[in-house]
Amino acid sequence: MRVITGAARGRRLKELEGYETRPTTDRVKEGIFNIIQFDIEGRKALDLFAGTGQLGIEALSRGAASAVFVEQRRDAAALVKDNLKITALGENARVVCGEAMAFLSSTKEKFDLIFVDPPYAANLWENAIKTIYQFDILSNHGIIICESPLSQEMPPVEPPYFLHRTYRYGKIKITTYHREEDAQ
Repeated sequence: MRVITGAARGRRLKELEGYETRPTTDRVKEGIFNIIQFDIEGRKALDLFAGTGQLGIEALSRGAASAVFVEQRRDAAALVKDNLKITALGENARVVCGEAMAFLSSTKEKFDLIFVDPPYAANLWENAIKTIYQFDILSNHGIIICESPLSQEMPPVEPPYFLHRTYRYGKIKITTYHREEDAQ
């Protein structure tokens, strides 16, 4: 697992042992960042269910202004901190060791990019998307990027949020939601 491009290009990231954390493959990660390539620079990112932190780190490497990493497991949160040190991208990053839904419902921040990649067995996509919508933490013109198995039904949303597009990478699906205020 490596950083694809940007300031930390080519740096290898540490991974956790075992099967509790499922890192995004380089192919899928490259697809995600091709989708949002013009929407990263200067933006504020949230890597929910961070795992190794690779999605938020890739965003920082490509010019995101800042990133918050939320991870419930202590060992994974410590690994995110290690990976930020390896890439020298920790200056504009914050790691939160805590439960994702609790973070979403208590944060006062708004984010431009939100990566939602929960453990597949936990089936948290609907709860995460609804909580993001309910507390309205996505900024105007912001993007939610969800990674899921191809068979996973993604939840509908209401304006000003909308399902933008779905992409397929083998057995993996990337779903993007956008937030657009009506021009009055």
